[in-house]
Amino acid sequence: MRHRIAVIPGDGIGPEVITSARAVLDAVAGRHGIAFDYDEYDWSCERYAREGAMMPADGLDLLRPVDAILLGAVGWPGVPDHVSLWGLLIPIRRTFRQYVNLRPIRVFDGVASPLRAATDVDFVVVRENVEGEYSEIGGRLGRGQPEELAVQEAVFTRAGITRIADYAFSLARGRRGRLVSATKSNGIVHTMPFWDEVVTERSAGFPDVEWRAEHIDALAAKFVLQPERLDVVVASNLFGDILSDLGAAVAGSIGIAPSGNLDPTRTYPSMFEPVHGSAPDIAGQGVANPIGAVWSVALMLDHLGHDAAARKVVSAIEATLRTPETRTPDLGGTAGTPEVTKALVGRITG
Repeated sequence: MRHRIAVIPGDGIGPEVITSARAVLDAVAGRHGIAFDYDEYDWSCERYAREGAMMPADGLDLLRPVDAILLGAVGWPGVPDHVSLWGLLIPIRRTFRQYVNLRPIRVFDGVASPLRAATDVDFVVVRENVEGEYSEIGGRLGRGQPEELAVQEAVFTRAGITRIADYAFSLARGRRGRLVSATKSNGIVHTMPFWDEVVTERSAGFPDVEWRAEHIDALAAKFVLQPERLDVVVASNLFGDILSDLGAAVAGSIGIAPSGNLDPTRTYPSMFEPVHGSAPDIAGQGVANPIGAVWSVALMLDHLGHDAAARKVVSAIEATLRTPETRTPDLGGTAGTPEVTKALVGRITG
């Protein structure tokens, strides 16, 4: 089977980890009868500095026909983060209705969690990805004046909560059958009670899933104190963003964390990216951790229907992380990016 992939290496270490991810993707493709064609785009903060836009005016039209999008990282000193985010990532997510942000969290053998007793940690954060607190509705008034104010409106729709809840319940049904819904309905008096009501309604269709709603502050504490008890966590855009980064820290490094921005209907292409940033302080030094990008490739393979190939990539990640000789310095290892990539490819082809 042949797939067309749009590749956006981005900024900083983005091109380095995408080179690794493509090497692994091509290696596993050769073993599983898959072929990939790549369309590479230089959309980045560098392009913004040069041309005044993160991507061209027809950028979304160029992406629309592809099967998936592979993104490295965006961000660079001198370009505000809201420019890079709203100039590239959010238009892609919203235009292609990638309403699920999928963030698996695992503590791998060989990766030291900052939690002393963290064992058997394997859960998934399902973040609502296109509405909620990250809305464009609002504004500023009286800029620079003593009475200056800013208003930001959160937007929650029944359709949006329904589809993310259904996805999360379905995912939990195929895992260990447990789900936690993050809320703050004791303090946020309109949107969060609405979220709770819709999630409760949708739970009736999944009687085999054990679930509960939990306030975000108490749930954040449980991420640290009892992460092994978590299976699937479903959360709004803001809460899911915060919790998934906390989960990556619990797992030992944001450098290994992957993500998938999914359109579960497969009407539009989904986008896969490591969670880490562009890390300009280590760019070009050959020490960037490629695991987050490579694990994102595994999520992409799974989404495209190649389960066995995805499992092979994850197995290679597991083996590579076990020894310091094939881990990057951020994980206490001695290998550079090329050495880790070589080890991953060797595990797949050997």
